[in-house]
Amino acid sequence: MIMLGRLNCTTDIYSNAMSSRVAANLVLGADGSSTLAGSSAGLSFPADRVRFHQLREGFGAILIGGNTAHNEPYGKTPLPLIVLTHRGLPTRLQGNSQAVAWNMPLAQAVQRAESRYGDLLIEAGPVLVKSALAQGLVTDLYLTLSHATGGENLVEATQLVVGANELSCEEVEGGLFLHYRLAPSHE
Repeated sequence: MIMLGRLNCTTDIYSNAMSSRVAANLVLGADGSSTLAGSSAGLSFPADRVRFHQLREGFGAILIGGNTAHNEPYGKTPLPLIVLTHRGLPTRLQGNSQAVAWNMPLAQAVQRAESRYGDLLIEAGPVLVKSALAQGLVTDLYLTLSHATGGENLVEATQLVVGANELSCEEVEGGLFLHYRLAPSHE
């Protein structure tokens, strides 16, 4: 059994099955950091990058928040990119022909995205992911726990998965991949 923080990894089955309509994907450091040097990319590792791109294959669109749009590399995406923001698209995303800015509440954006694009993947930071979880908008949470430490914006990972069922846990070089099923309330 592996311990990272207070999350236990007791299963070794990894599921790529995407049965959810709305999923969230988040990487955290072993100390709960959600960024390292201002970006989640500093917490990532090679197997995480592969998994990150594989997850996208099962969805019709990606939703991110304004902070993610300003701090992460979304200049080109394989799917429509919805940026939930009050400020419009940041300059760095204006070359992404698939990017749109929506200024509306999160629940309304999720509902609109589902009706326009089908399955939705939330790739936002912890503030937006926590809000989506608290509102019952997410059916699946894909959580990567990296061995990296020393980052910023600490999150208690166990709080993200309260009431969720662990579907899979896989130890890989660099960290853990966890998949949780949550009970949605938006359907």
